[in-house]
Amino acid sequence: MRAVLSALTDELKRLKSTGVRTVPVSAESVAALRSAIVRRSGGAQRSEVRGQTSEVRGQTSEARGQTSEVGGQRPEAGGRKPEEGNQNSKRSAPSLSAAEPLRTPHSALRIPAAAGVGPALPPPPVVELPAGDKAARWAALRELVLNHPVCLAQVRPGKKVVLGVGSLEAQIMFVGEAPGADEEIQGEPFVGPAGQLLTKMIQGMGLKREEVYIGNIMNWRPPMPAGPGAEQVGNRPPTAAEMAFCLPFLRAQIDIVQPAVLVALGKTAVDGLLGPGRFKTLGEARGLWHEFAGRPVMVTYHPSYILREPTNRKKRLIWEDLLKVMDRVGLSVSEKQRAYFLER
Repeated sequence: MRAVLSALTDELKRLKSTGVRTVPVSAESVAALRSAIVRRSGGAQRSEVRGQTSEVRGQTSEARGQTSEVGGQRPEAGGRKPEEGNQNSKRSAPSLSAAEPLRTPHSALRIPAAAGVGPALPPPPVVELPAGDKAARWAALRELVLNHPVCLAQVRPGKKVVLGVGSLEAQIMFVGEAPGADEEIQGEPFVGPAGQLLTKMIQGMGLKREEVYIGNIMNWRPPMPAGPGAEQVGNRPPTAAEMAFCLPFLRAQIDIVQPAVLVALGKTAVDGLLGPGRFKTLGEARGLWHEFAGRPVMVTYHPSYILREPTNRKKRLIWEDLLKVMDRVGLSVSEKQRAYFLER
C-alpha cells in the first residue's frame, strides 16, 4: 500500500507540473482510500497514513465537488451548460463529450504501476480454437477466457472477466487497455464515460457501435490493494507480465474477426500491441501506421484524453487519426466529416 500511495503522490505531482489543476477524484473516494489503508493496518498506524495522504488530500481538494467540471460538462448557474466551440462546429460535428457527469470518479484516477503491484502470473497460455465458422470459434474463445482460472483469480468477488464485443465481420477493431470499474461490473469493454465517447466517435465515422469490434489488451481490471469488502479505488496500468499473459486472447480475437485495421487507443494499448518501451510517449507513435499480427495499426489517444479536457483541438487530433482509418478501409468521407472540430 505504501508503494501505491507513493505512486499516487508522484502522479499527482506530475499532473500538477503539466498544468493540470483538477483531477476526477471525489472526497468520498479519498475517504475510501484512507479507510482501506486504516483497515489494512488495523488502525495502529493512523498517523503515518495521515502523513502519507496529506499531500493527496491537498492536491485533490480543488477536485472535490468538481467532478463534472473535469468531465467538461459542469453546468453553469440556472442549469445551462457552457457552450463548447462555436455554434457552427457544434451543429456539424458529433458531440464528443460525456453523456453525463462522471458517475464513478474514483475509477478514472490513474495510478502508475509500482514495483511489486502486479500479481505473479504463469507463462502466457497457448490458445487453440476449434475449427468452424467465426461465431463458433468466438463462442469457444469466450468460454475459455471467461472461465480461465488465471483470469478468474484476478477479479474480485462479484466482478467479471471481460472479452471483446462487436461484429465478427468488422473492418475496424478498436483496442483499449483494460477494464475499469464499470467494465468489470458489466463484463463488456468501454461502457463507462470513455466508452460513451468512443461510441460517439464511431457514430461520427458513419458507423454503429455494433458494426465494429471493441477489445482490450487486458481481460481483467488490474487489481490494487483494498480492504476486505472494499471497492478498488483508482486504476493502474497493467504490468508487462499482465499484458503478455492476455495477449494470446487478443490475438485469437484478431484471428477470428480478421479486421482490416486495428486502432490502438492510448499508450497501454500501444505497449501491448507494439511492445513495452518501444515509444516513450504516445505522441511518438500517434497518427502513424504501424503493424501487429500482419495488420495495419493506427495509434491515437484514448477517449479519456478528451474527458480530461474536452477542447476542439484535442478532439481534432483524434478525429484526424480516425479519418485516416476511414480512408484506409474505404469508408466514404464527406467534406462535412473532414471539417469536424476544425477551429474557426
